Amino acid sequence: MIQINNISKKFENYKALSEICATIKEGQVFGLIGTNGAGKSTLLRIISGIYQADGGTVTIDEQPVWDNPKAKSLIFYLSDDQYFFPNETPMDMLKLYEKQYENFDRERFLKFLESFHLDKNRRINTFSKGMKKQLSIFYGICAGTKYLICDETFDGLDPVVRQTVKSLFVKEMETRDFTPIIASHNLRELEDICDHVGLLHKGGILFSKDLESMKLGIYKMQCVFQNTCDVTTLCDAFPIIHQEMRGSLYTITLRGTREEIDEKMKSLAPVFYELLPLSLEEIFITETEVAGYDFKELYL
Repeated sequence: MIQINNISKKFENYKALSEICATIKEGQVFGLIGTNGAGKSTLLRIISGIYQADGGTVTIDEQPVWDNPKAKSLIFYLSDDQYFFPNETPMDMLKLYEKQYENFDRERFLKFLESFHLDKNRRINTFSKGMKKQLSIFYGICAGTKYLICDETFDGLDPVVRQTVKSLFVKEMETRDFTPIIASHNLRELEDICDHVGLLHKGGILFSKDLESMKLGIYKMQCVFQNTCDVTTLCDAFPIIHQEMRGSLYTITLRGTREEIDEKMKSLAPVFYELLPLSLEEIFITETEVAGYDFKELYL
């Protein structure tokens, strides 16, 4: 488990992070969402022990990460722009990583290169951005660390490779003790893989919640009523988060249990109604509005 306690960080007069608190549990995919400049990369570098926090602590499996090689050995950090030595090949970098990570799986890494058609003897600086991303992910997976910290890892990958990488993460979690932490400014990118999400904005975490628990008690409903007064009856029965009307079709987001909503709708006998699953973006819109933030200002 990674425990983040009251982390703060300033760069000259700019406050990048302010008293961040979060818990990253083992065996879950933790998604860190935030706009550009929200502090995601700074937080990940503090978790990885690259930056020292001005205040607060980060512990990995109850060990402080700063200036602690034992704690750092549990982490592989993938930056947004992964650095490779000039003129080095994948095989050259492999030798370096094998020295740093005692459980590095050479055979599996070479299979990855072959499967994704990456030339092991070609200079990495001639690779495209997407190829470099793929290569860095393979190093991260094959390093065998407990935690893989990814900063905008899917940026630059085509849709097929992106889904393949997500599948690799899931497979790792099924076969060994593995916890990915993925930072992104793209909500849709993380929706199908994250178990737990945190929203970072202007150096602070608005909330950190389990994705499934966030979905409970919030529903989006599309319906057509026989009488317009039935809409008022429904709105009086449940807390309404959002409501819009197109022709005779109402789209309503509301709080309540599925059983309560079904029972009420049966009593109203609408022409049509359907409960729809909420997307991650819709959940965040709801939660940020409750917190007093305008979601449209966060994600343009």
